[in-house]
Amino acid sequence: MTAKKSPPLSSRELLAKIGIDDTTPDTLLFDDEPLDSPLDDLASALRERFHSLTEAHLFKAGDVVVWKPGLRNRRWPSYGKPAIVVEVLDPPVFDAEKDSGNPYFREPLDIALGVFIEDGPHRGDFMVWHVDGRRLQTWTSEEL
Repeated sequence: MTAKKSPPLSSRELLAKIGIDDTTPDTLLFDDEPLDSPLDDLASALRERFHSLTEAHLFKAGDVVVWKPGLRNRRWPSYGKPAIVVEVLDPPVFDAEKDSGNPYFREPLDIALGVFIEDGPHRGDFMVWHVDGRRLQTWTSEEL
């Protein structure tokens, strides 16, 4: 025995099933205040990240740093995990990525950053990665 499939409902029939029809008061259907666009929040978040990216920090070898919130673009270190500035490159080198659609394309790499590898066969090894210093901030012990 197979279940009989109901025919599809029109939008009016569906609204009637949930109790909305021509007699429903307008106050249930329309708000006096128009909803804010979700794009307003997106634009605000973009402005925040842009401000964070362009906020300058001057680093020197030996400074302990972490990623700024929302700006990590490398596997290591993890958010909140400190790393050490090994060298400040002036002028920066630019990522050699040849595809302009890649987020690393011409990224200015101005910090040589020392980190401990956190997992895998090289766990605990000290490695040096080149990163964009605009994405970093000074580490504080409260971040742990």
